[in-house]
Amino acid sequence: MTSPTRTGEPDIARVASLFANGTRARILMALAGGHSLPASALAEHAGVTPQAASTQLNRLSRAGLIAVRPSGRNRYYELADRRIAELMESLAALAPAQPVARTLRASNRNEALRRARLCYDHAAGRLGVAITEALLNSGALVPAGGTLQTENAEHPYRLGPAAIPVLTGLGVPESHLTDDQRRPLLRFCLDWTEQRHHLAGRLGADLFNAFTTAGWITRAPHTRALHLTPAGEDALARRLGMGGAVDPGGIRAVGDRGSLNGCG
Repeated sequence: MTSPTRTGEPDIARVASLFANGTRARILMALAGGHSLPASALAEHAGVTPQAASTQLNRLSRAGLIAVRPSGRNRYYELADRRIAELMESLAALAPAQPVARTLRASNRNEALRRARLCYDHAAGRLGVAITEALLNSGALVPAGGTLQTENAEHPYRLGPAAIPVLTGLGVPESHLTDDQRRPLLRFCLDWTEQRHHLAGRLGADLFNAFTTAGWITRAPHTRALHLTPAGEDALARRLGMGGAVDPGGIRAVGDRGSLNGCG
């Protein structure tokens, strides 16, 4: 999404109207995992006909919120910018909950997203929150202001004294643990299902890439849901002390640090 020179006040109402439609909102949430999906999959996610999905996809495309990538006879859609995913997740943290899913399939899908999901390029859900808690417990992260509560929701923590040995042991190159003007190393999102922080920013993306490369986390096709593999359970238990945070049903939330004030 381009950022042209701005001379007047931002037209918030105009862009907000694009999110004020149930079908468009569900399409954008389905794409918030950072991957490309065909129109048929997005129609299924939104619970509408292919024709209805096509109408909204065209509007989102014209507005510059999504990009279209042709592949053979198919067209794949993806978010134009990760900031859109961050905005959707922030809105989700403020939005009231919808009625409980009425079908087993929808209920299972919702539970899978609560357990572990991709928030554009980093882990969210109970898994993302548990990893962040484990990094705090290990000393890789520490509260930025010396306390767990902070006014800055996006940067409540900083790298701690154990950051280099812990993070390099998880597969993040030491050279990546430096400031980069293109993208902040550390950001934290208020997880919309857990109402606690999970790690975002460049470090969140680097950890996710390291975990998938190592085979610790896999992605489910055509969904944001993530799966922690047995190898991943073992590795996170040994390297981050997360053995008590993992059970056969998925990720169990670790010790509560309170409801903190951030995506998804």
